[in-house]
Amino acid sequence: MWAFVKLEPVDYIFLQNPPGLPAIAVCWLTCCLFGGKLVVDWHNYGYSIMGLAHGPAHPLVLLAKWYEKLCGRLSHLNLCVTHTMREDLAQNWSIRAVAVHDRPASFFRETPLDQQHRLFVKMASVHPAFRPRASTSDPATGQSAFTERDASSGLVTPRQGRPALLVSSTSWTEDEDFSILLDALEAYEQLIDGGESLPALVCAITGKGPLKEHYSHLIDHKRFQHISVCTPWLEAEDYPLLLGAADLGVCLHKSSSGLDLPMKVVDMFGCCLPVCAVNFRCLHELVKHGENGLVFQDSEELAAQLKVAVVAGLRGGRLTGRVE
Repeated sequence: MWAFVKLEPVDYIFLQNPPGLPAIAVCWLTCCLFGGKLVVDWHNYGYSIMGLAHGPAHPLVLLAKWYEKLCGRLSHLNLCVTHTMREDLAQNWSIRAVAVHDRPASFFRETPLDQQHRLFVKMASVHPAFRPRASTSDPATGQSAFTERDASSGLVTPRQGRPALLVSSTSWTEDEDFSILLDALEAYEQLIDGGESLPALVCAITGKGPLKEHYSHLIDHKRFQHISVCTPWLEAEDYPLLLGAADLGVCLHKSSSGLDLPMKVVDMFGCCLPVCAVNFRCLHELVKHGENGLVFQDSEELAAQLKVAVVAGLRGGRLTGRVE
């Protein structure tokens, strides 16, 4: 509130929700006192995120829902990220909103091979998964697990027999069950052990969050022979480069409300990266199975999709991720 008092009067206050507690009430009061109109951009319901940790019937969650519903109606204009959310806001909250799907920022695009190599070498200095497992060539050529640079010509080329690069990003919260991915990776490894001709995998799971330590512990106890898993925290400028260099993206986001869409998939589509995404209520507004991505229900379906998508990607026959 004090920050608003110090500002010059404005015509509009544009607020993304969540977080909206206490921001919606503060912004509304500012508009009342100093003029201007409040525009709320609904990306999810804040109370539903609280409910993941405390349960939907917890008194604080019920209080947050009452607050969000009451204060949300005080806005002058409303945007939301899905048609499904627009219908829910109208039916259950008496809020009229315009649905506007998110679009990827312009810097999310396919990464040129030379930039891929620099990124891979940089990550190899910290994460062994990005280093070549075995190499008989001169180390001066500057190799990663995926690329190599010729010392004389400076030309960067993909390494022969390189692993496939699978990327997933997360905030390590309760609405993403990474045991699904770990079980699918185990099934993929069993296919290789059973004689299937499949490439090795490097799986990079980026992000920070409260459950990272829990899943890191599970990953450390896996005994993969053909799969390497790492959990890097990337600099902001490196994240789009990694997406643009990957062979496949995996999204395990299940909306706490079932009404919002995962921004990470939008970013992956900006990089033309094929995506396997876990299904939930409104995912069809973004990922269309077999057209711009693949949708799975459980680890068994994901394992089957990894087999198909990884092989197709390395052979150049992959689906092209895109925002419709």
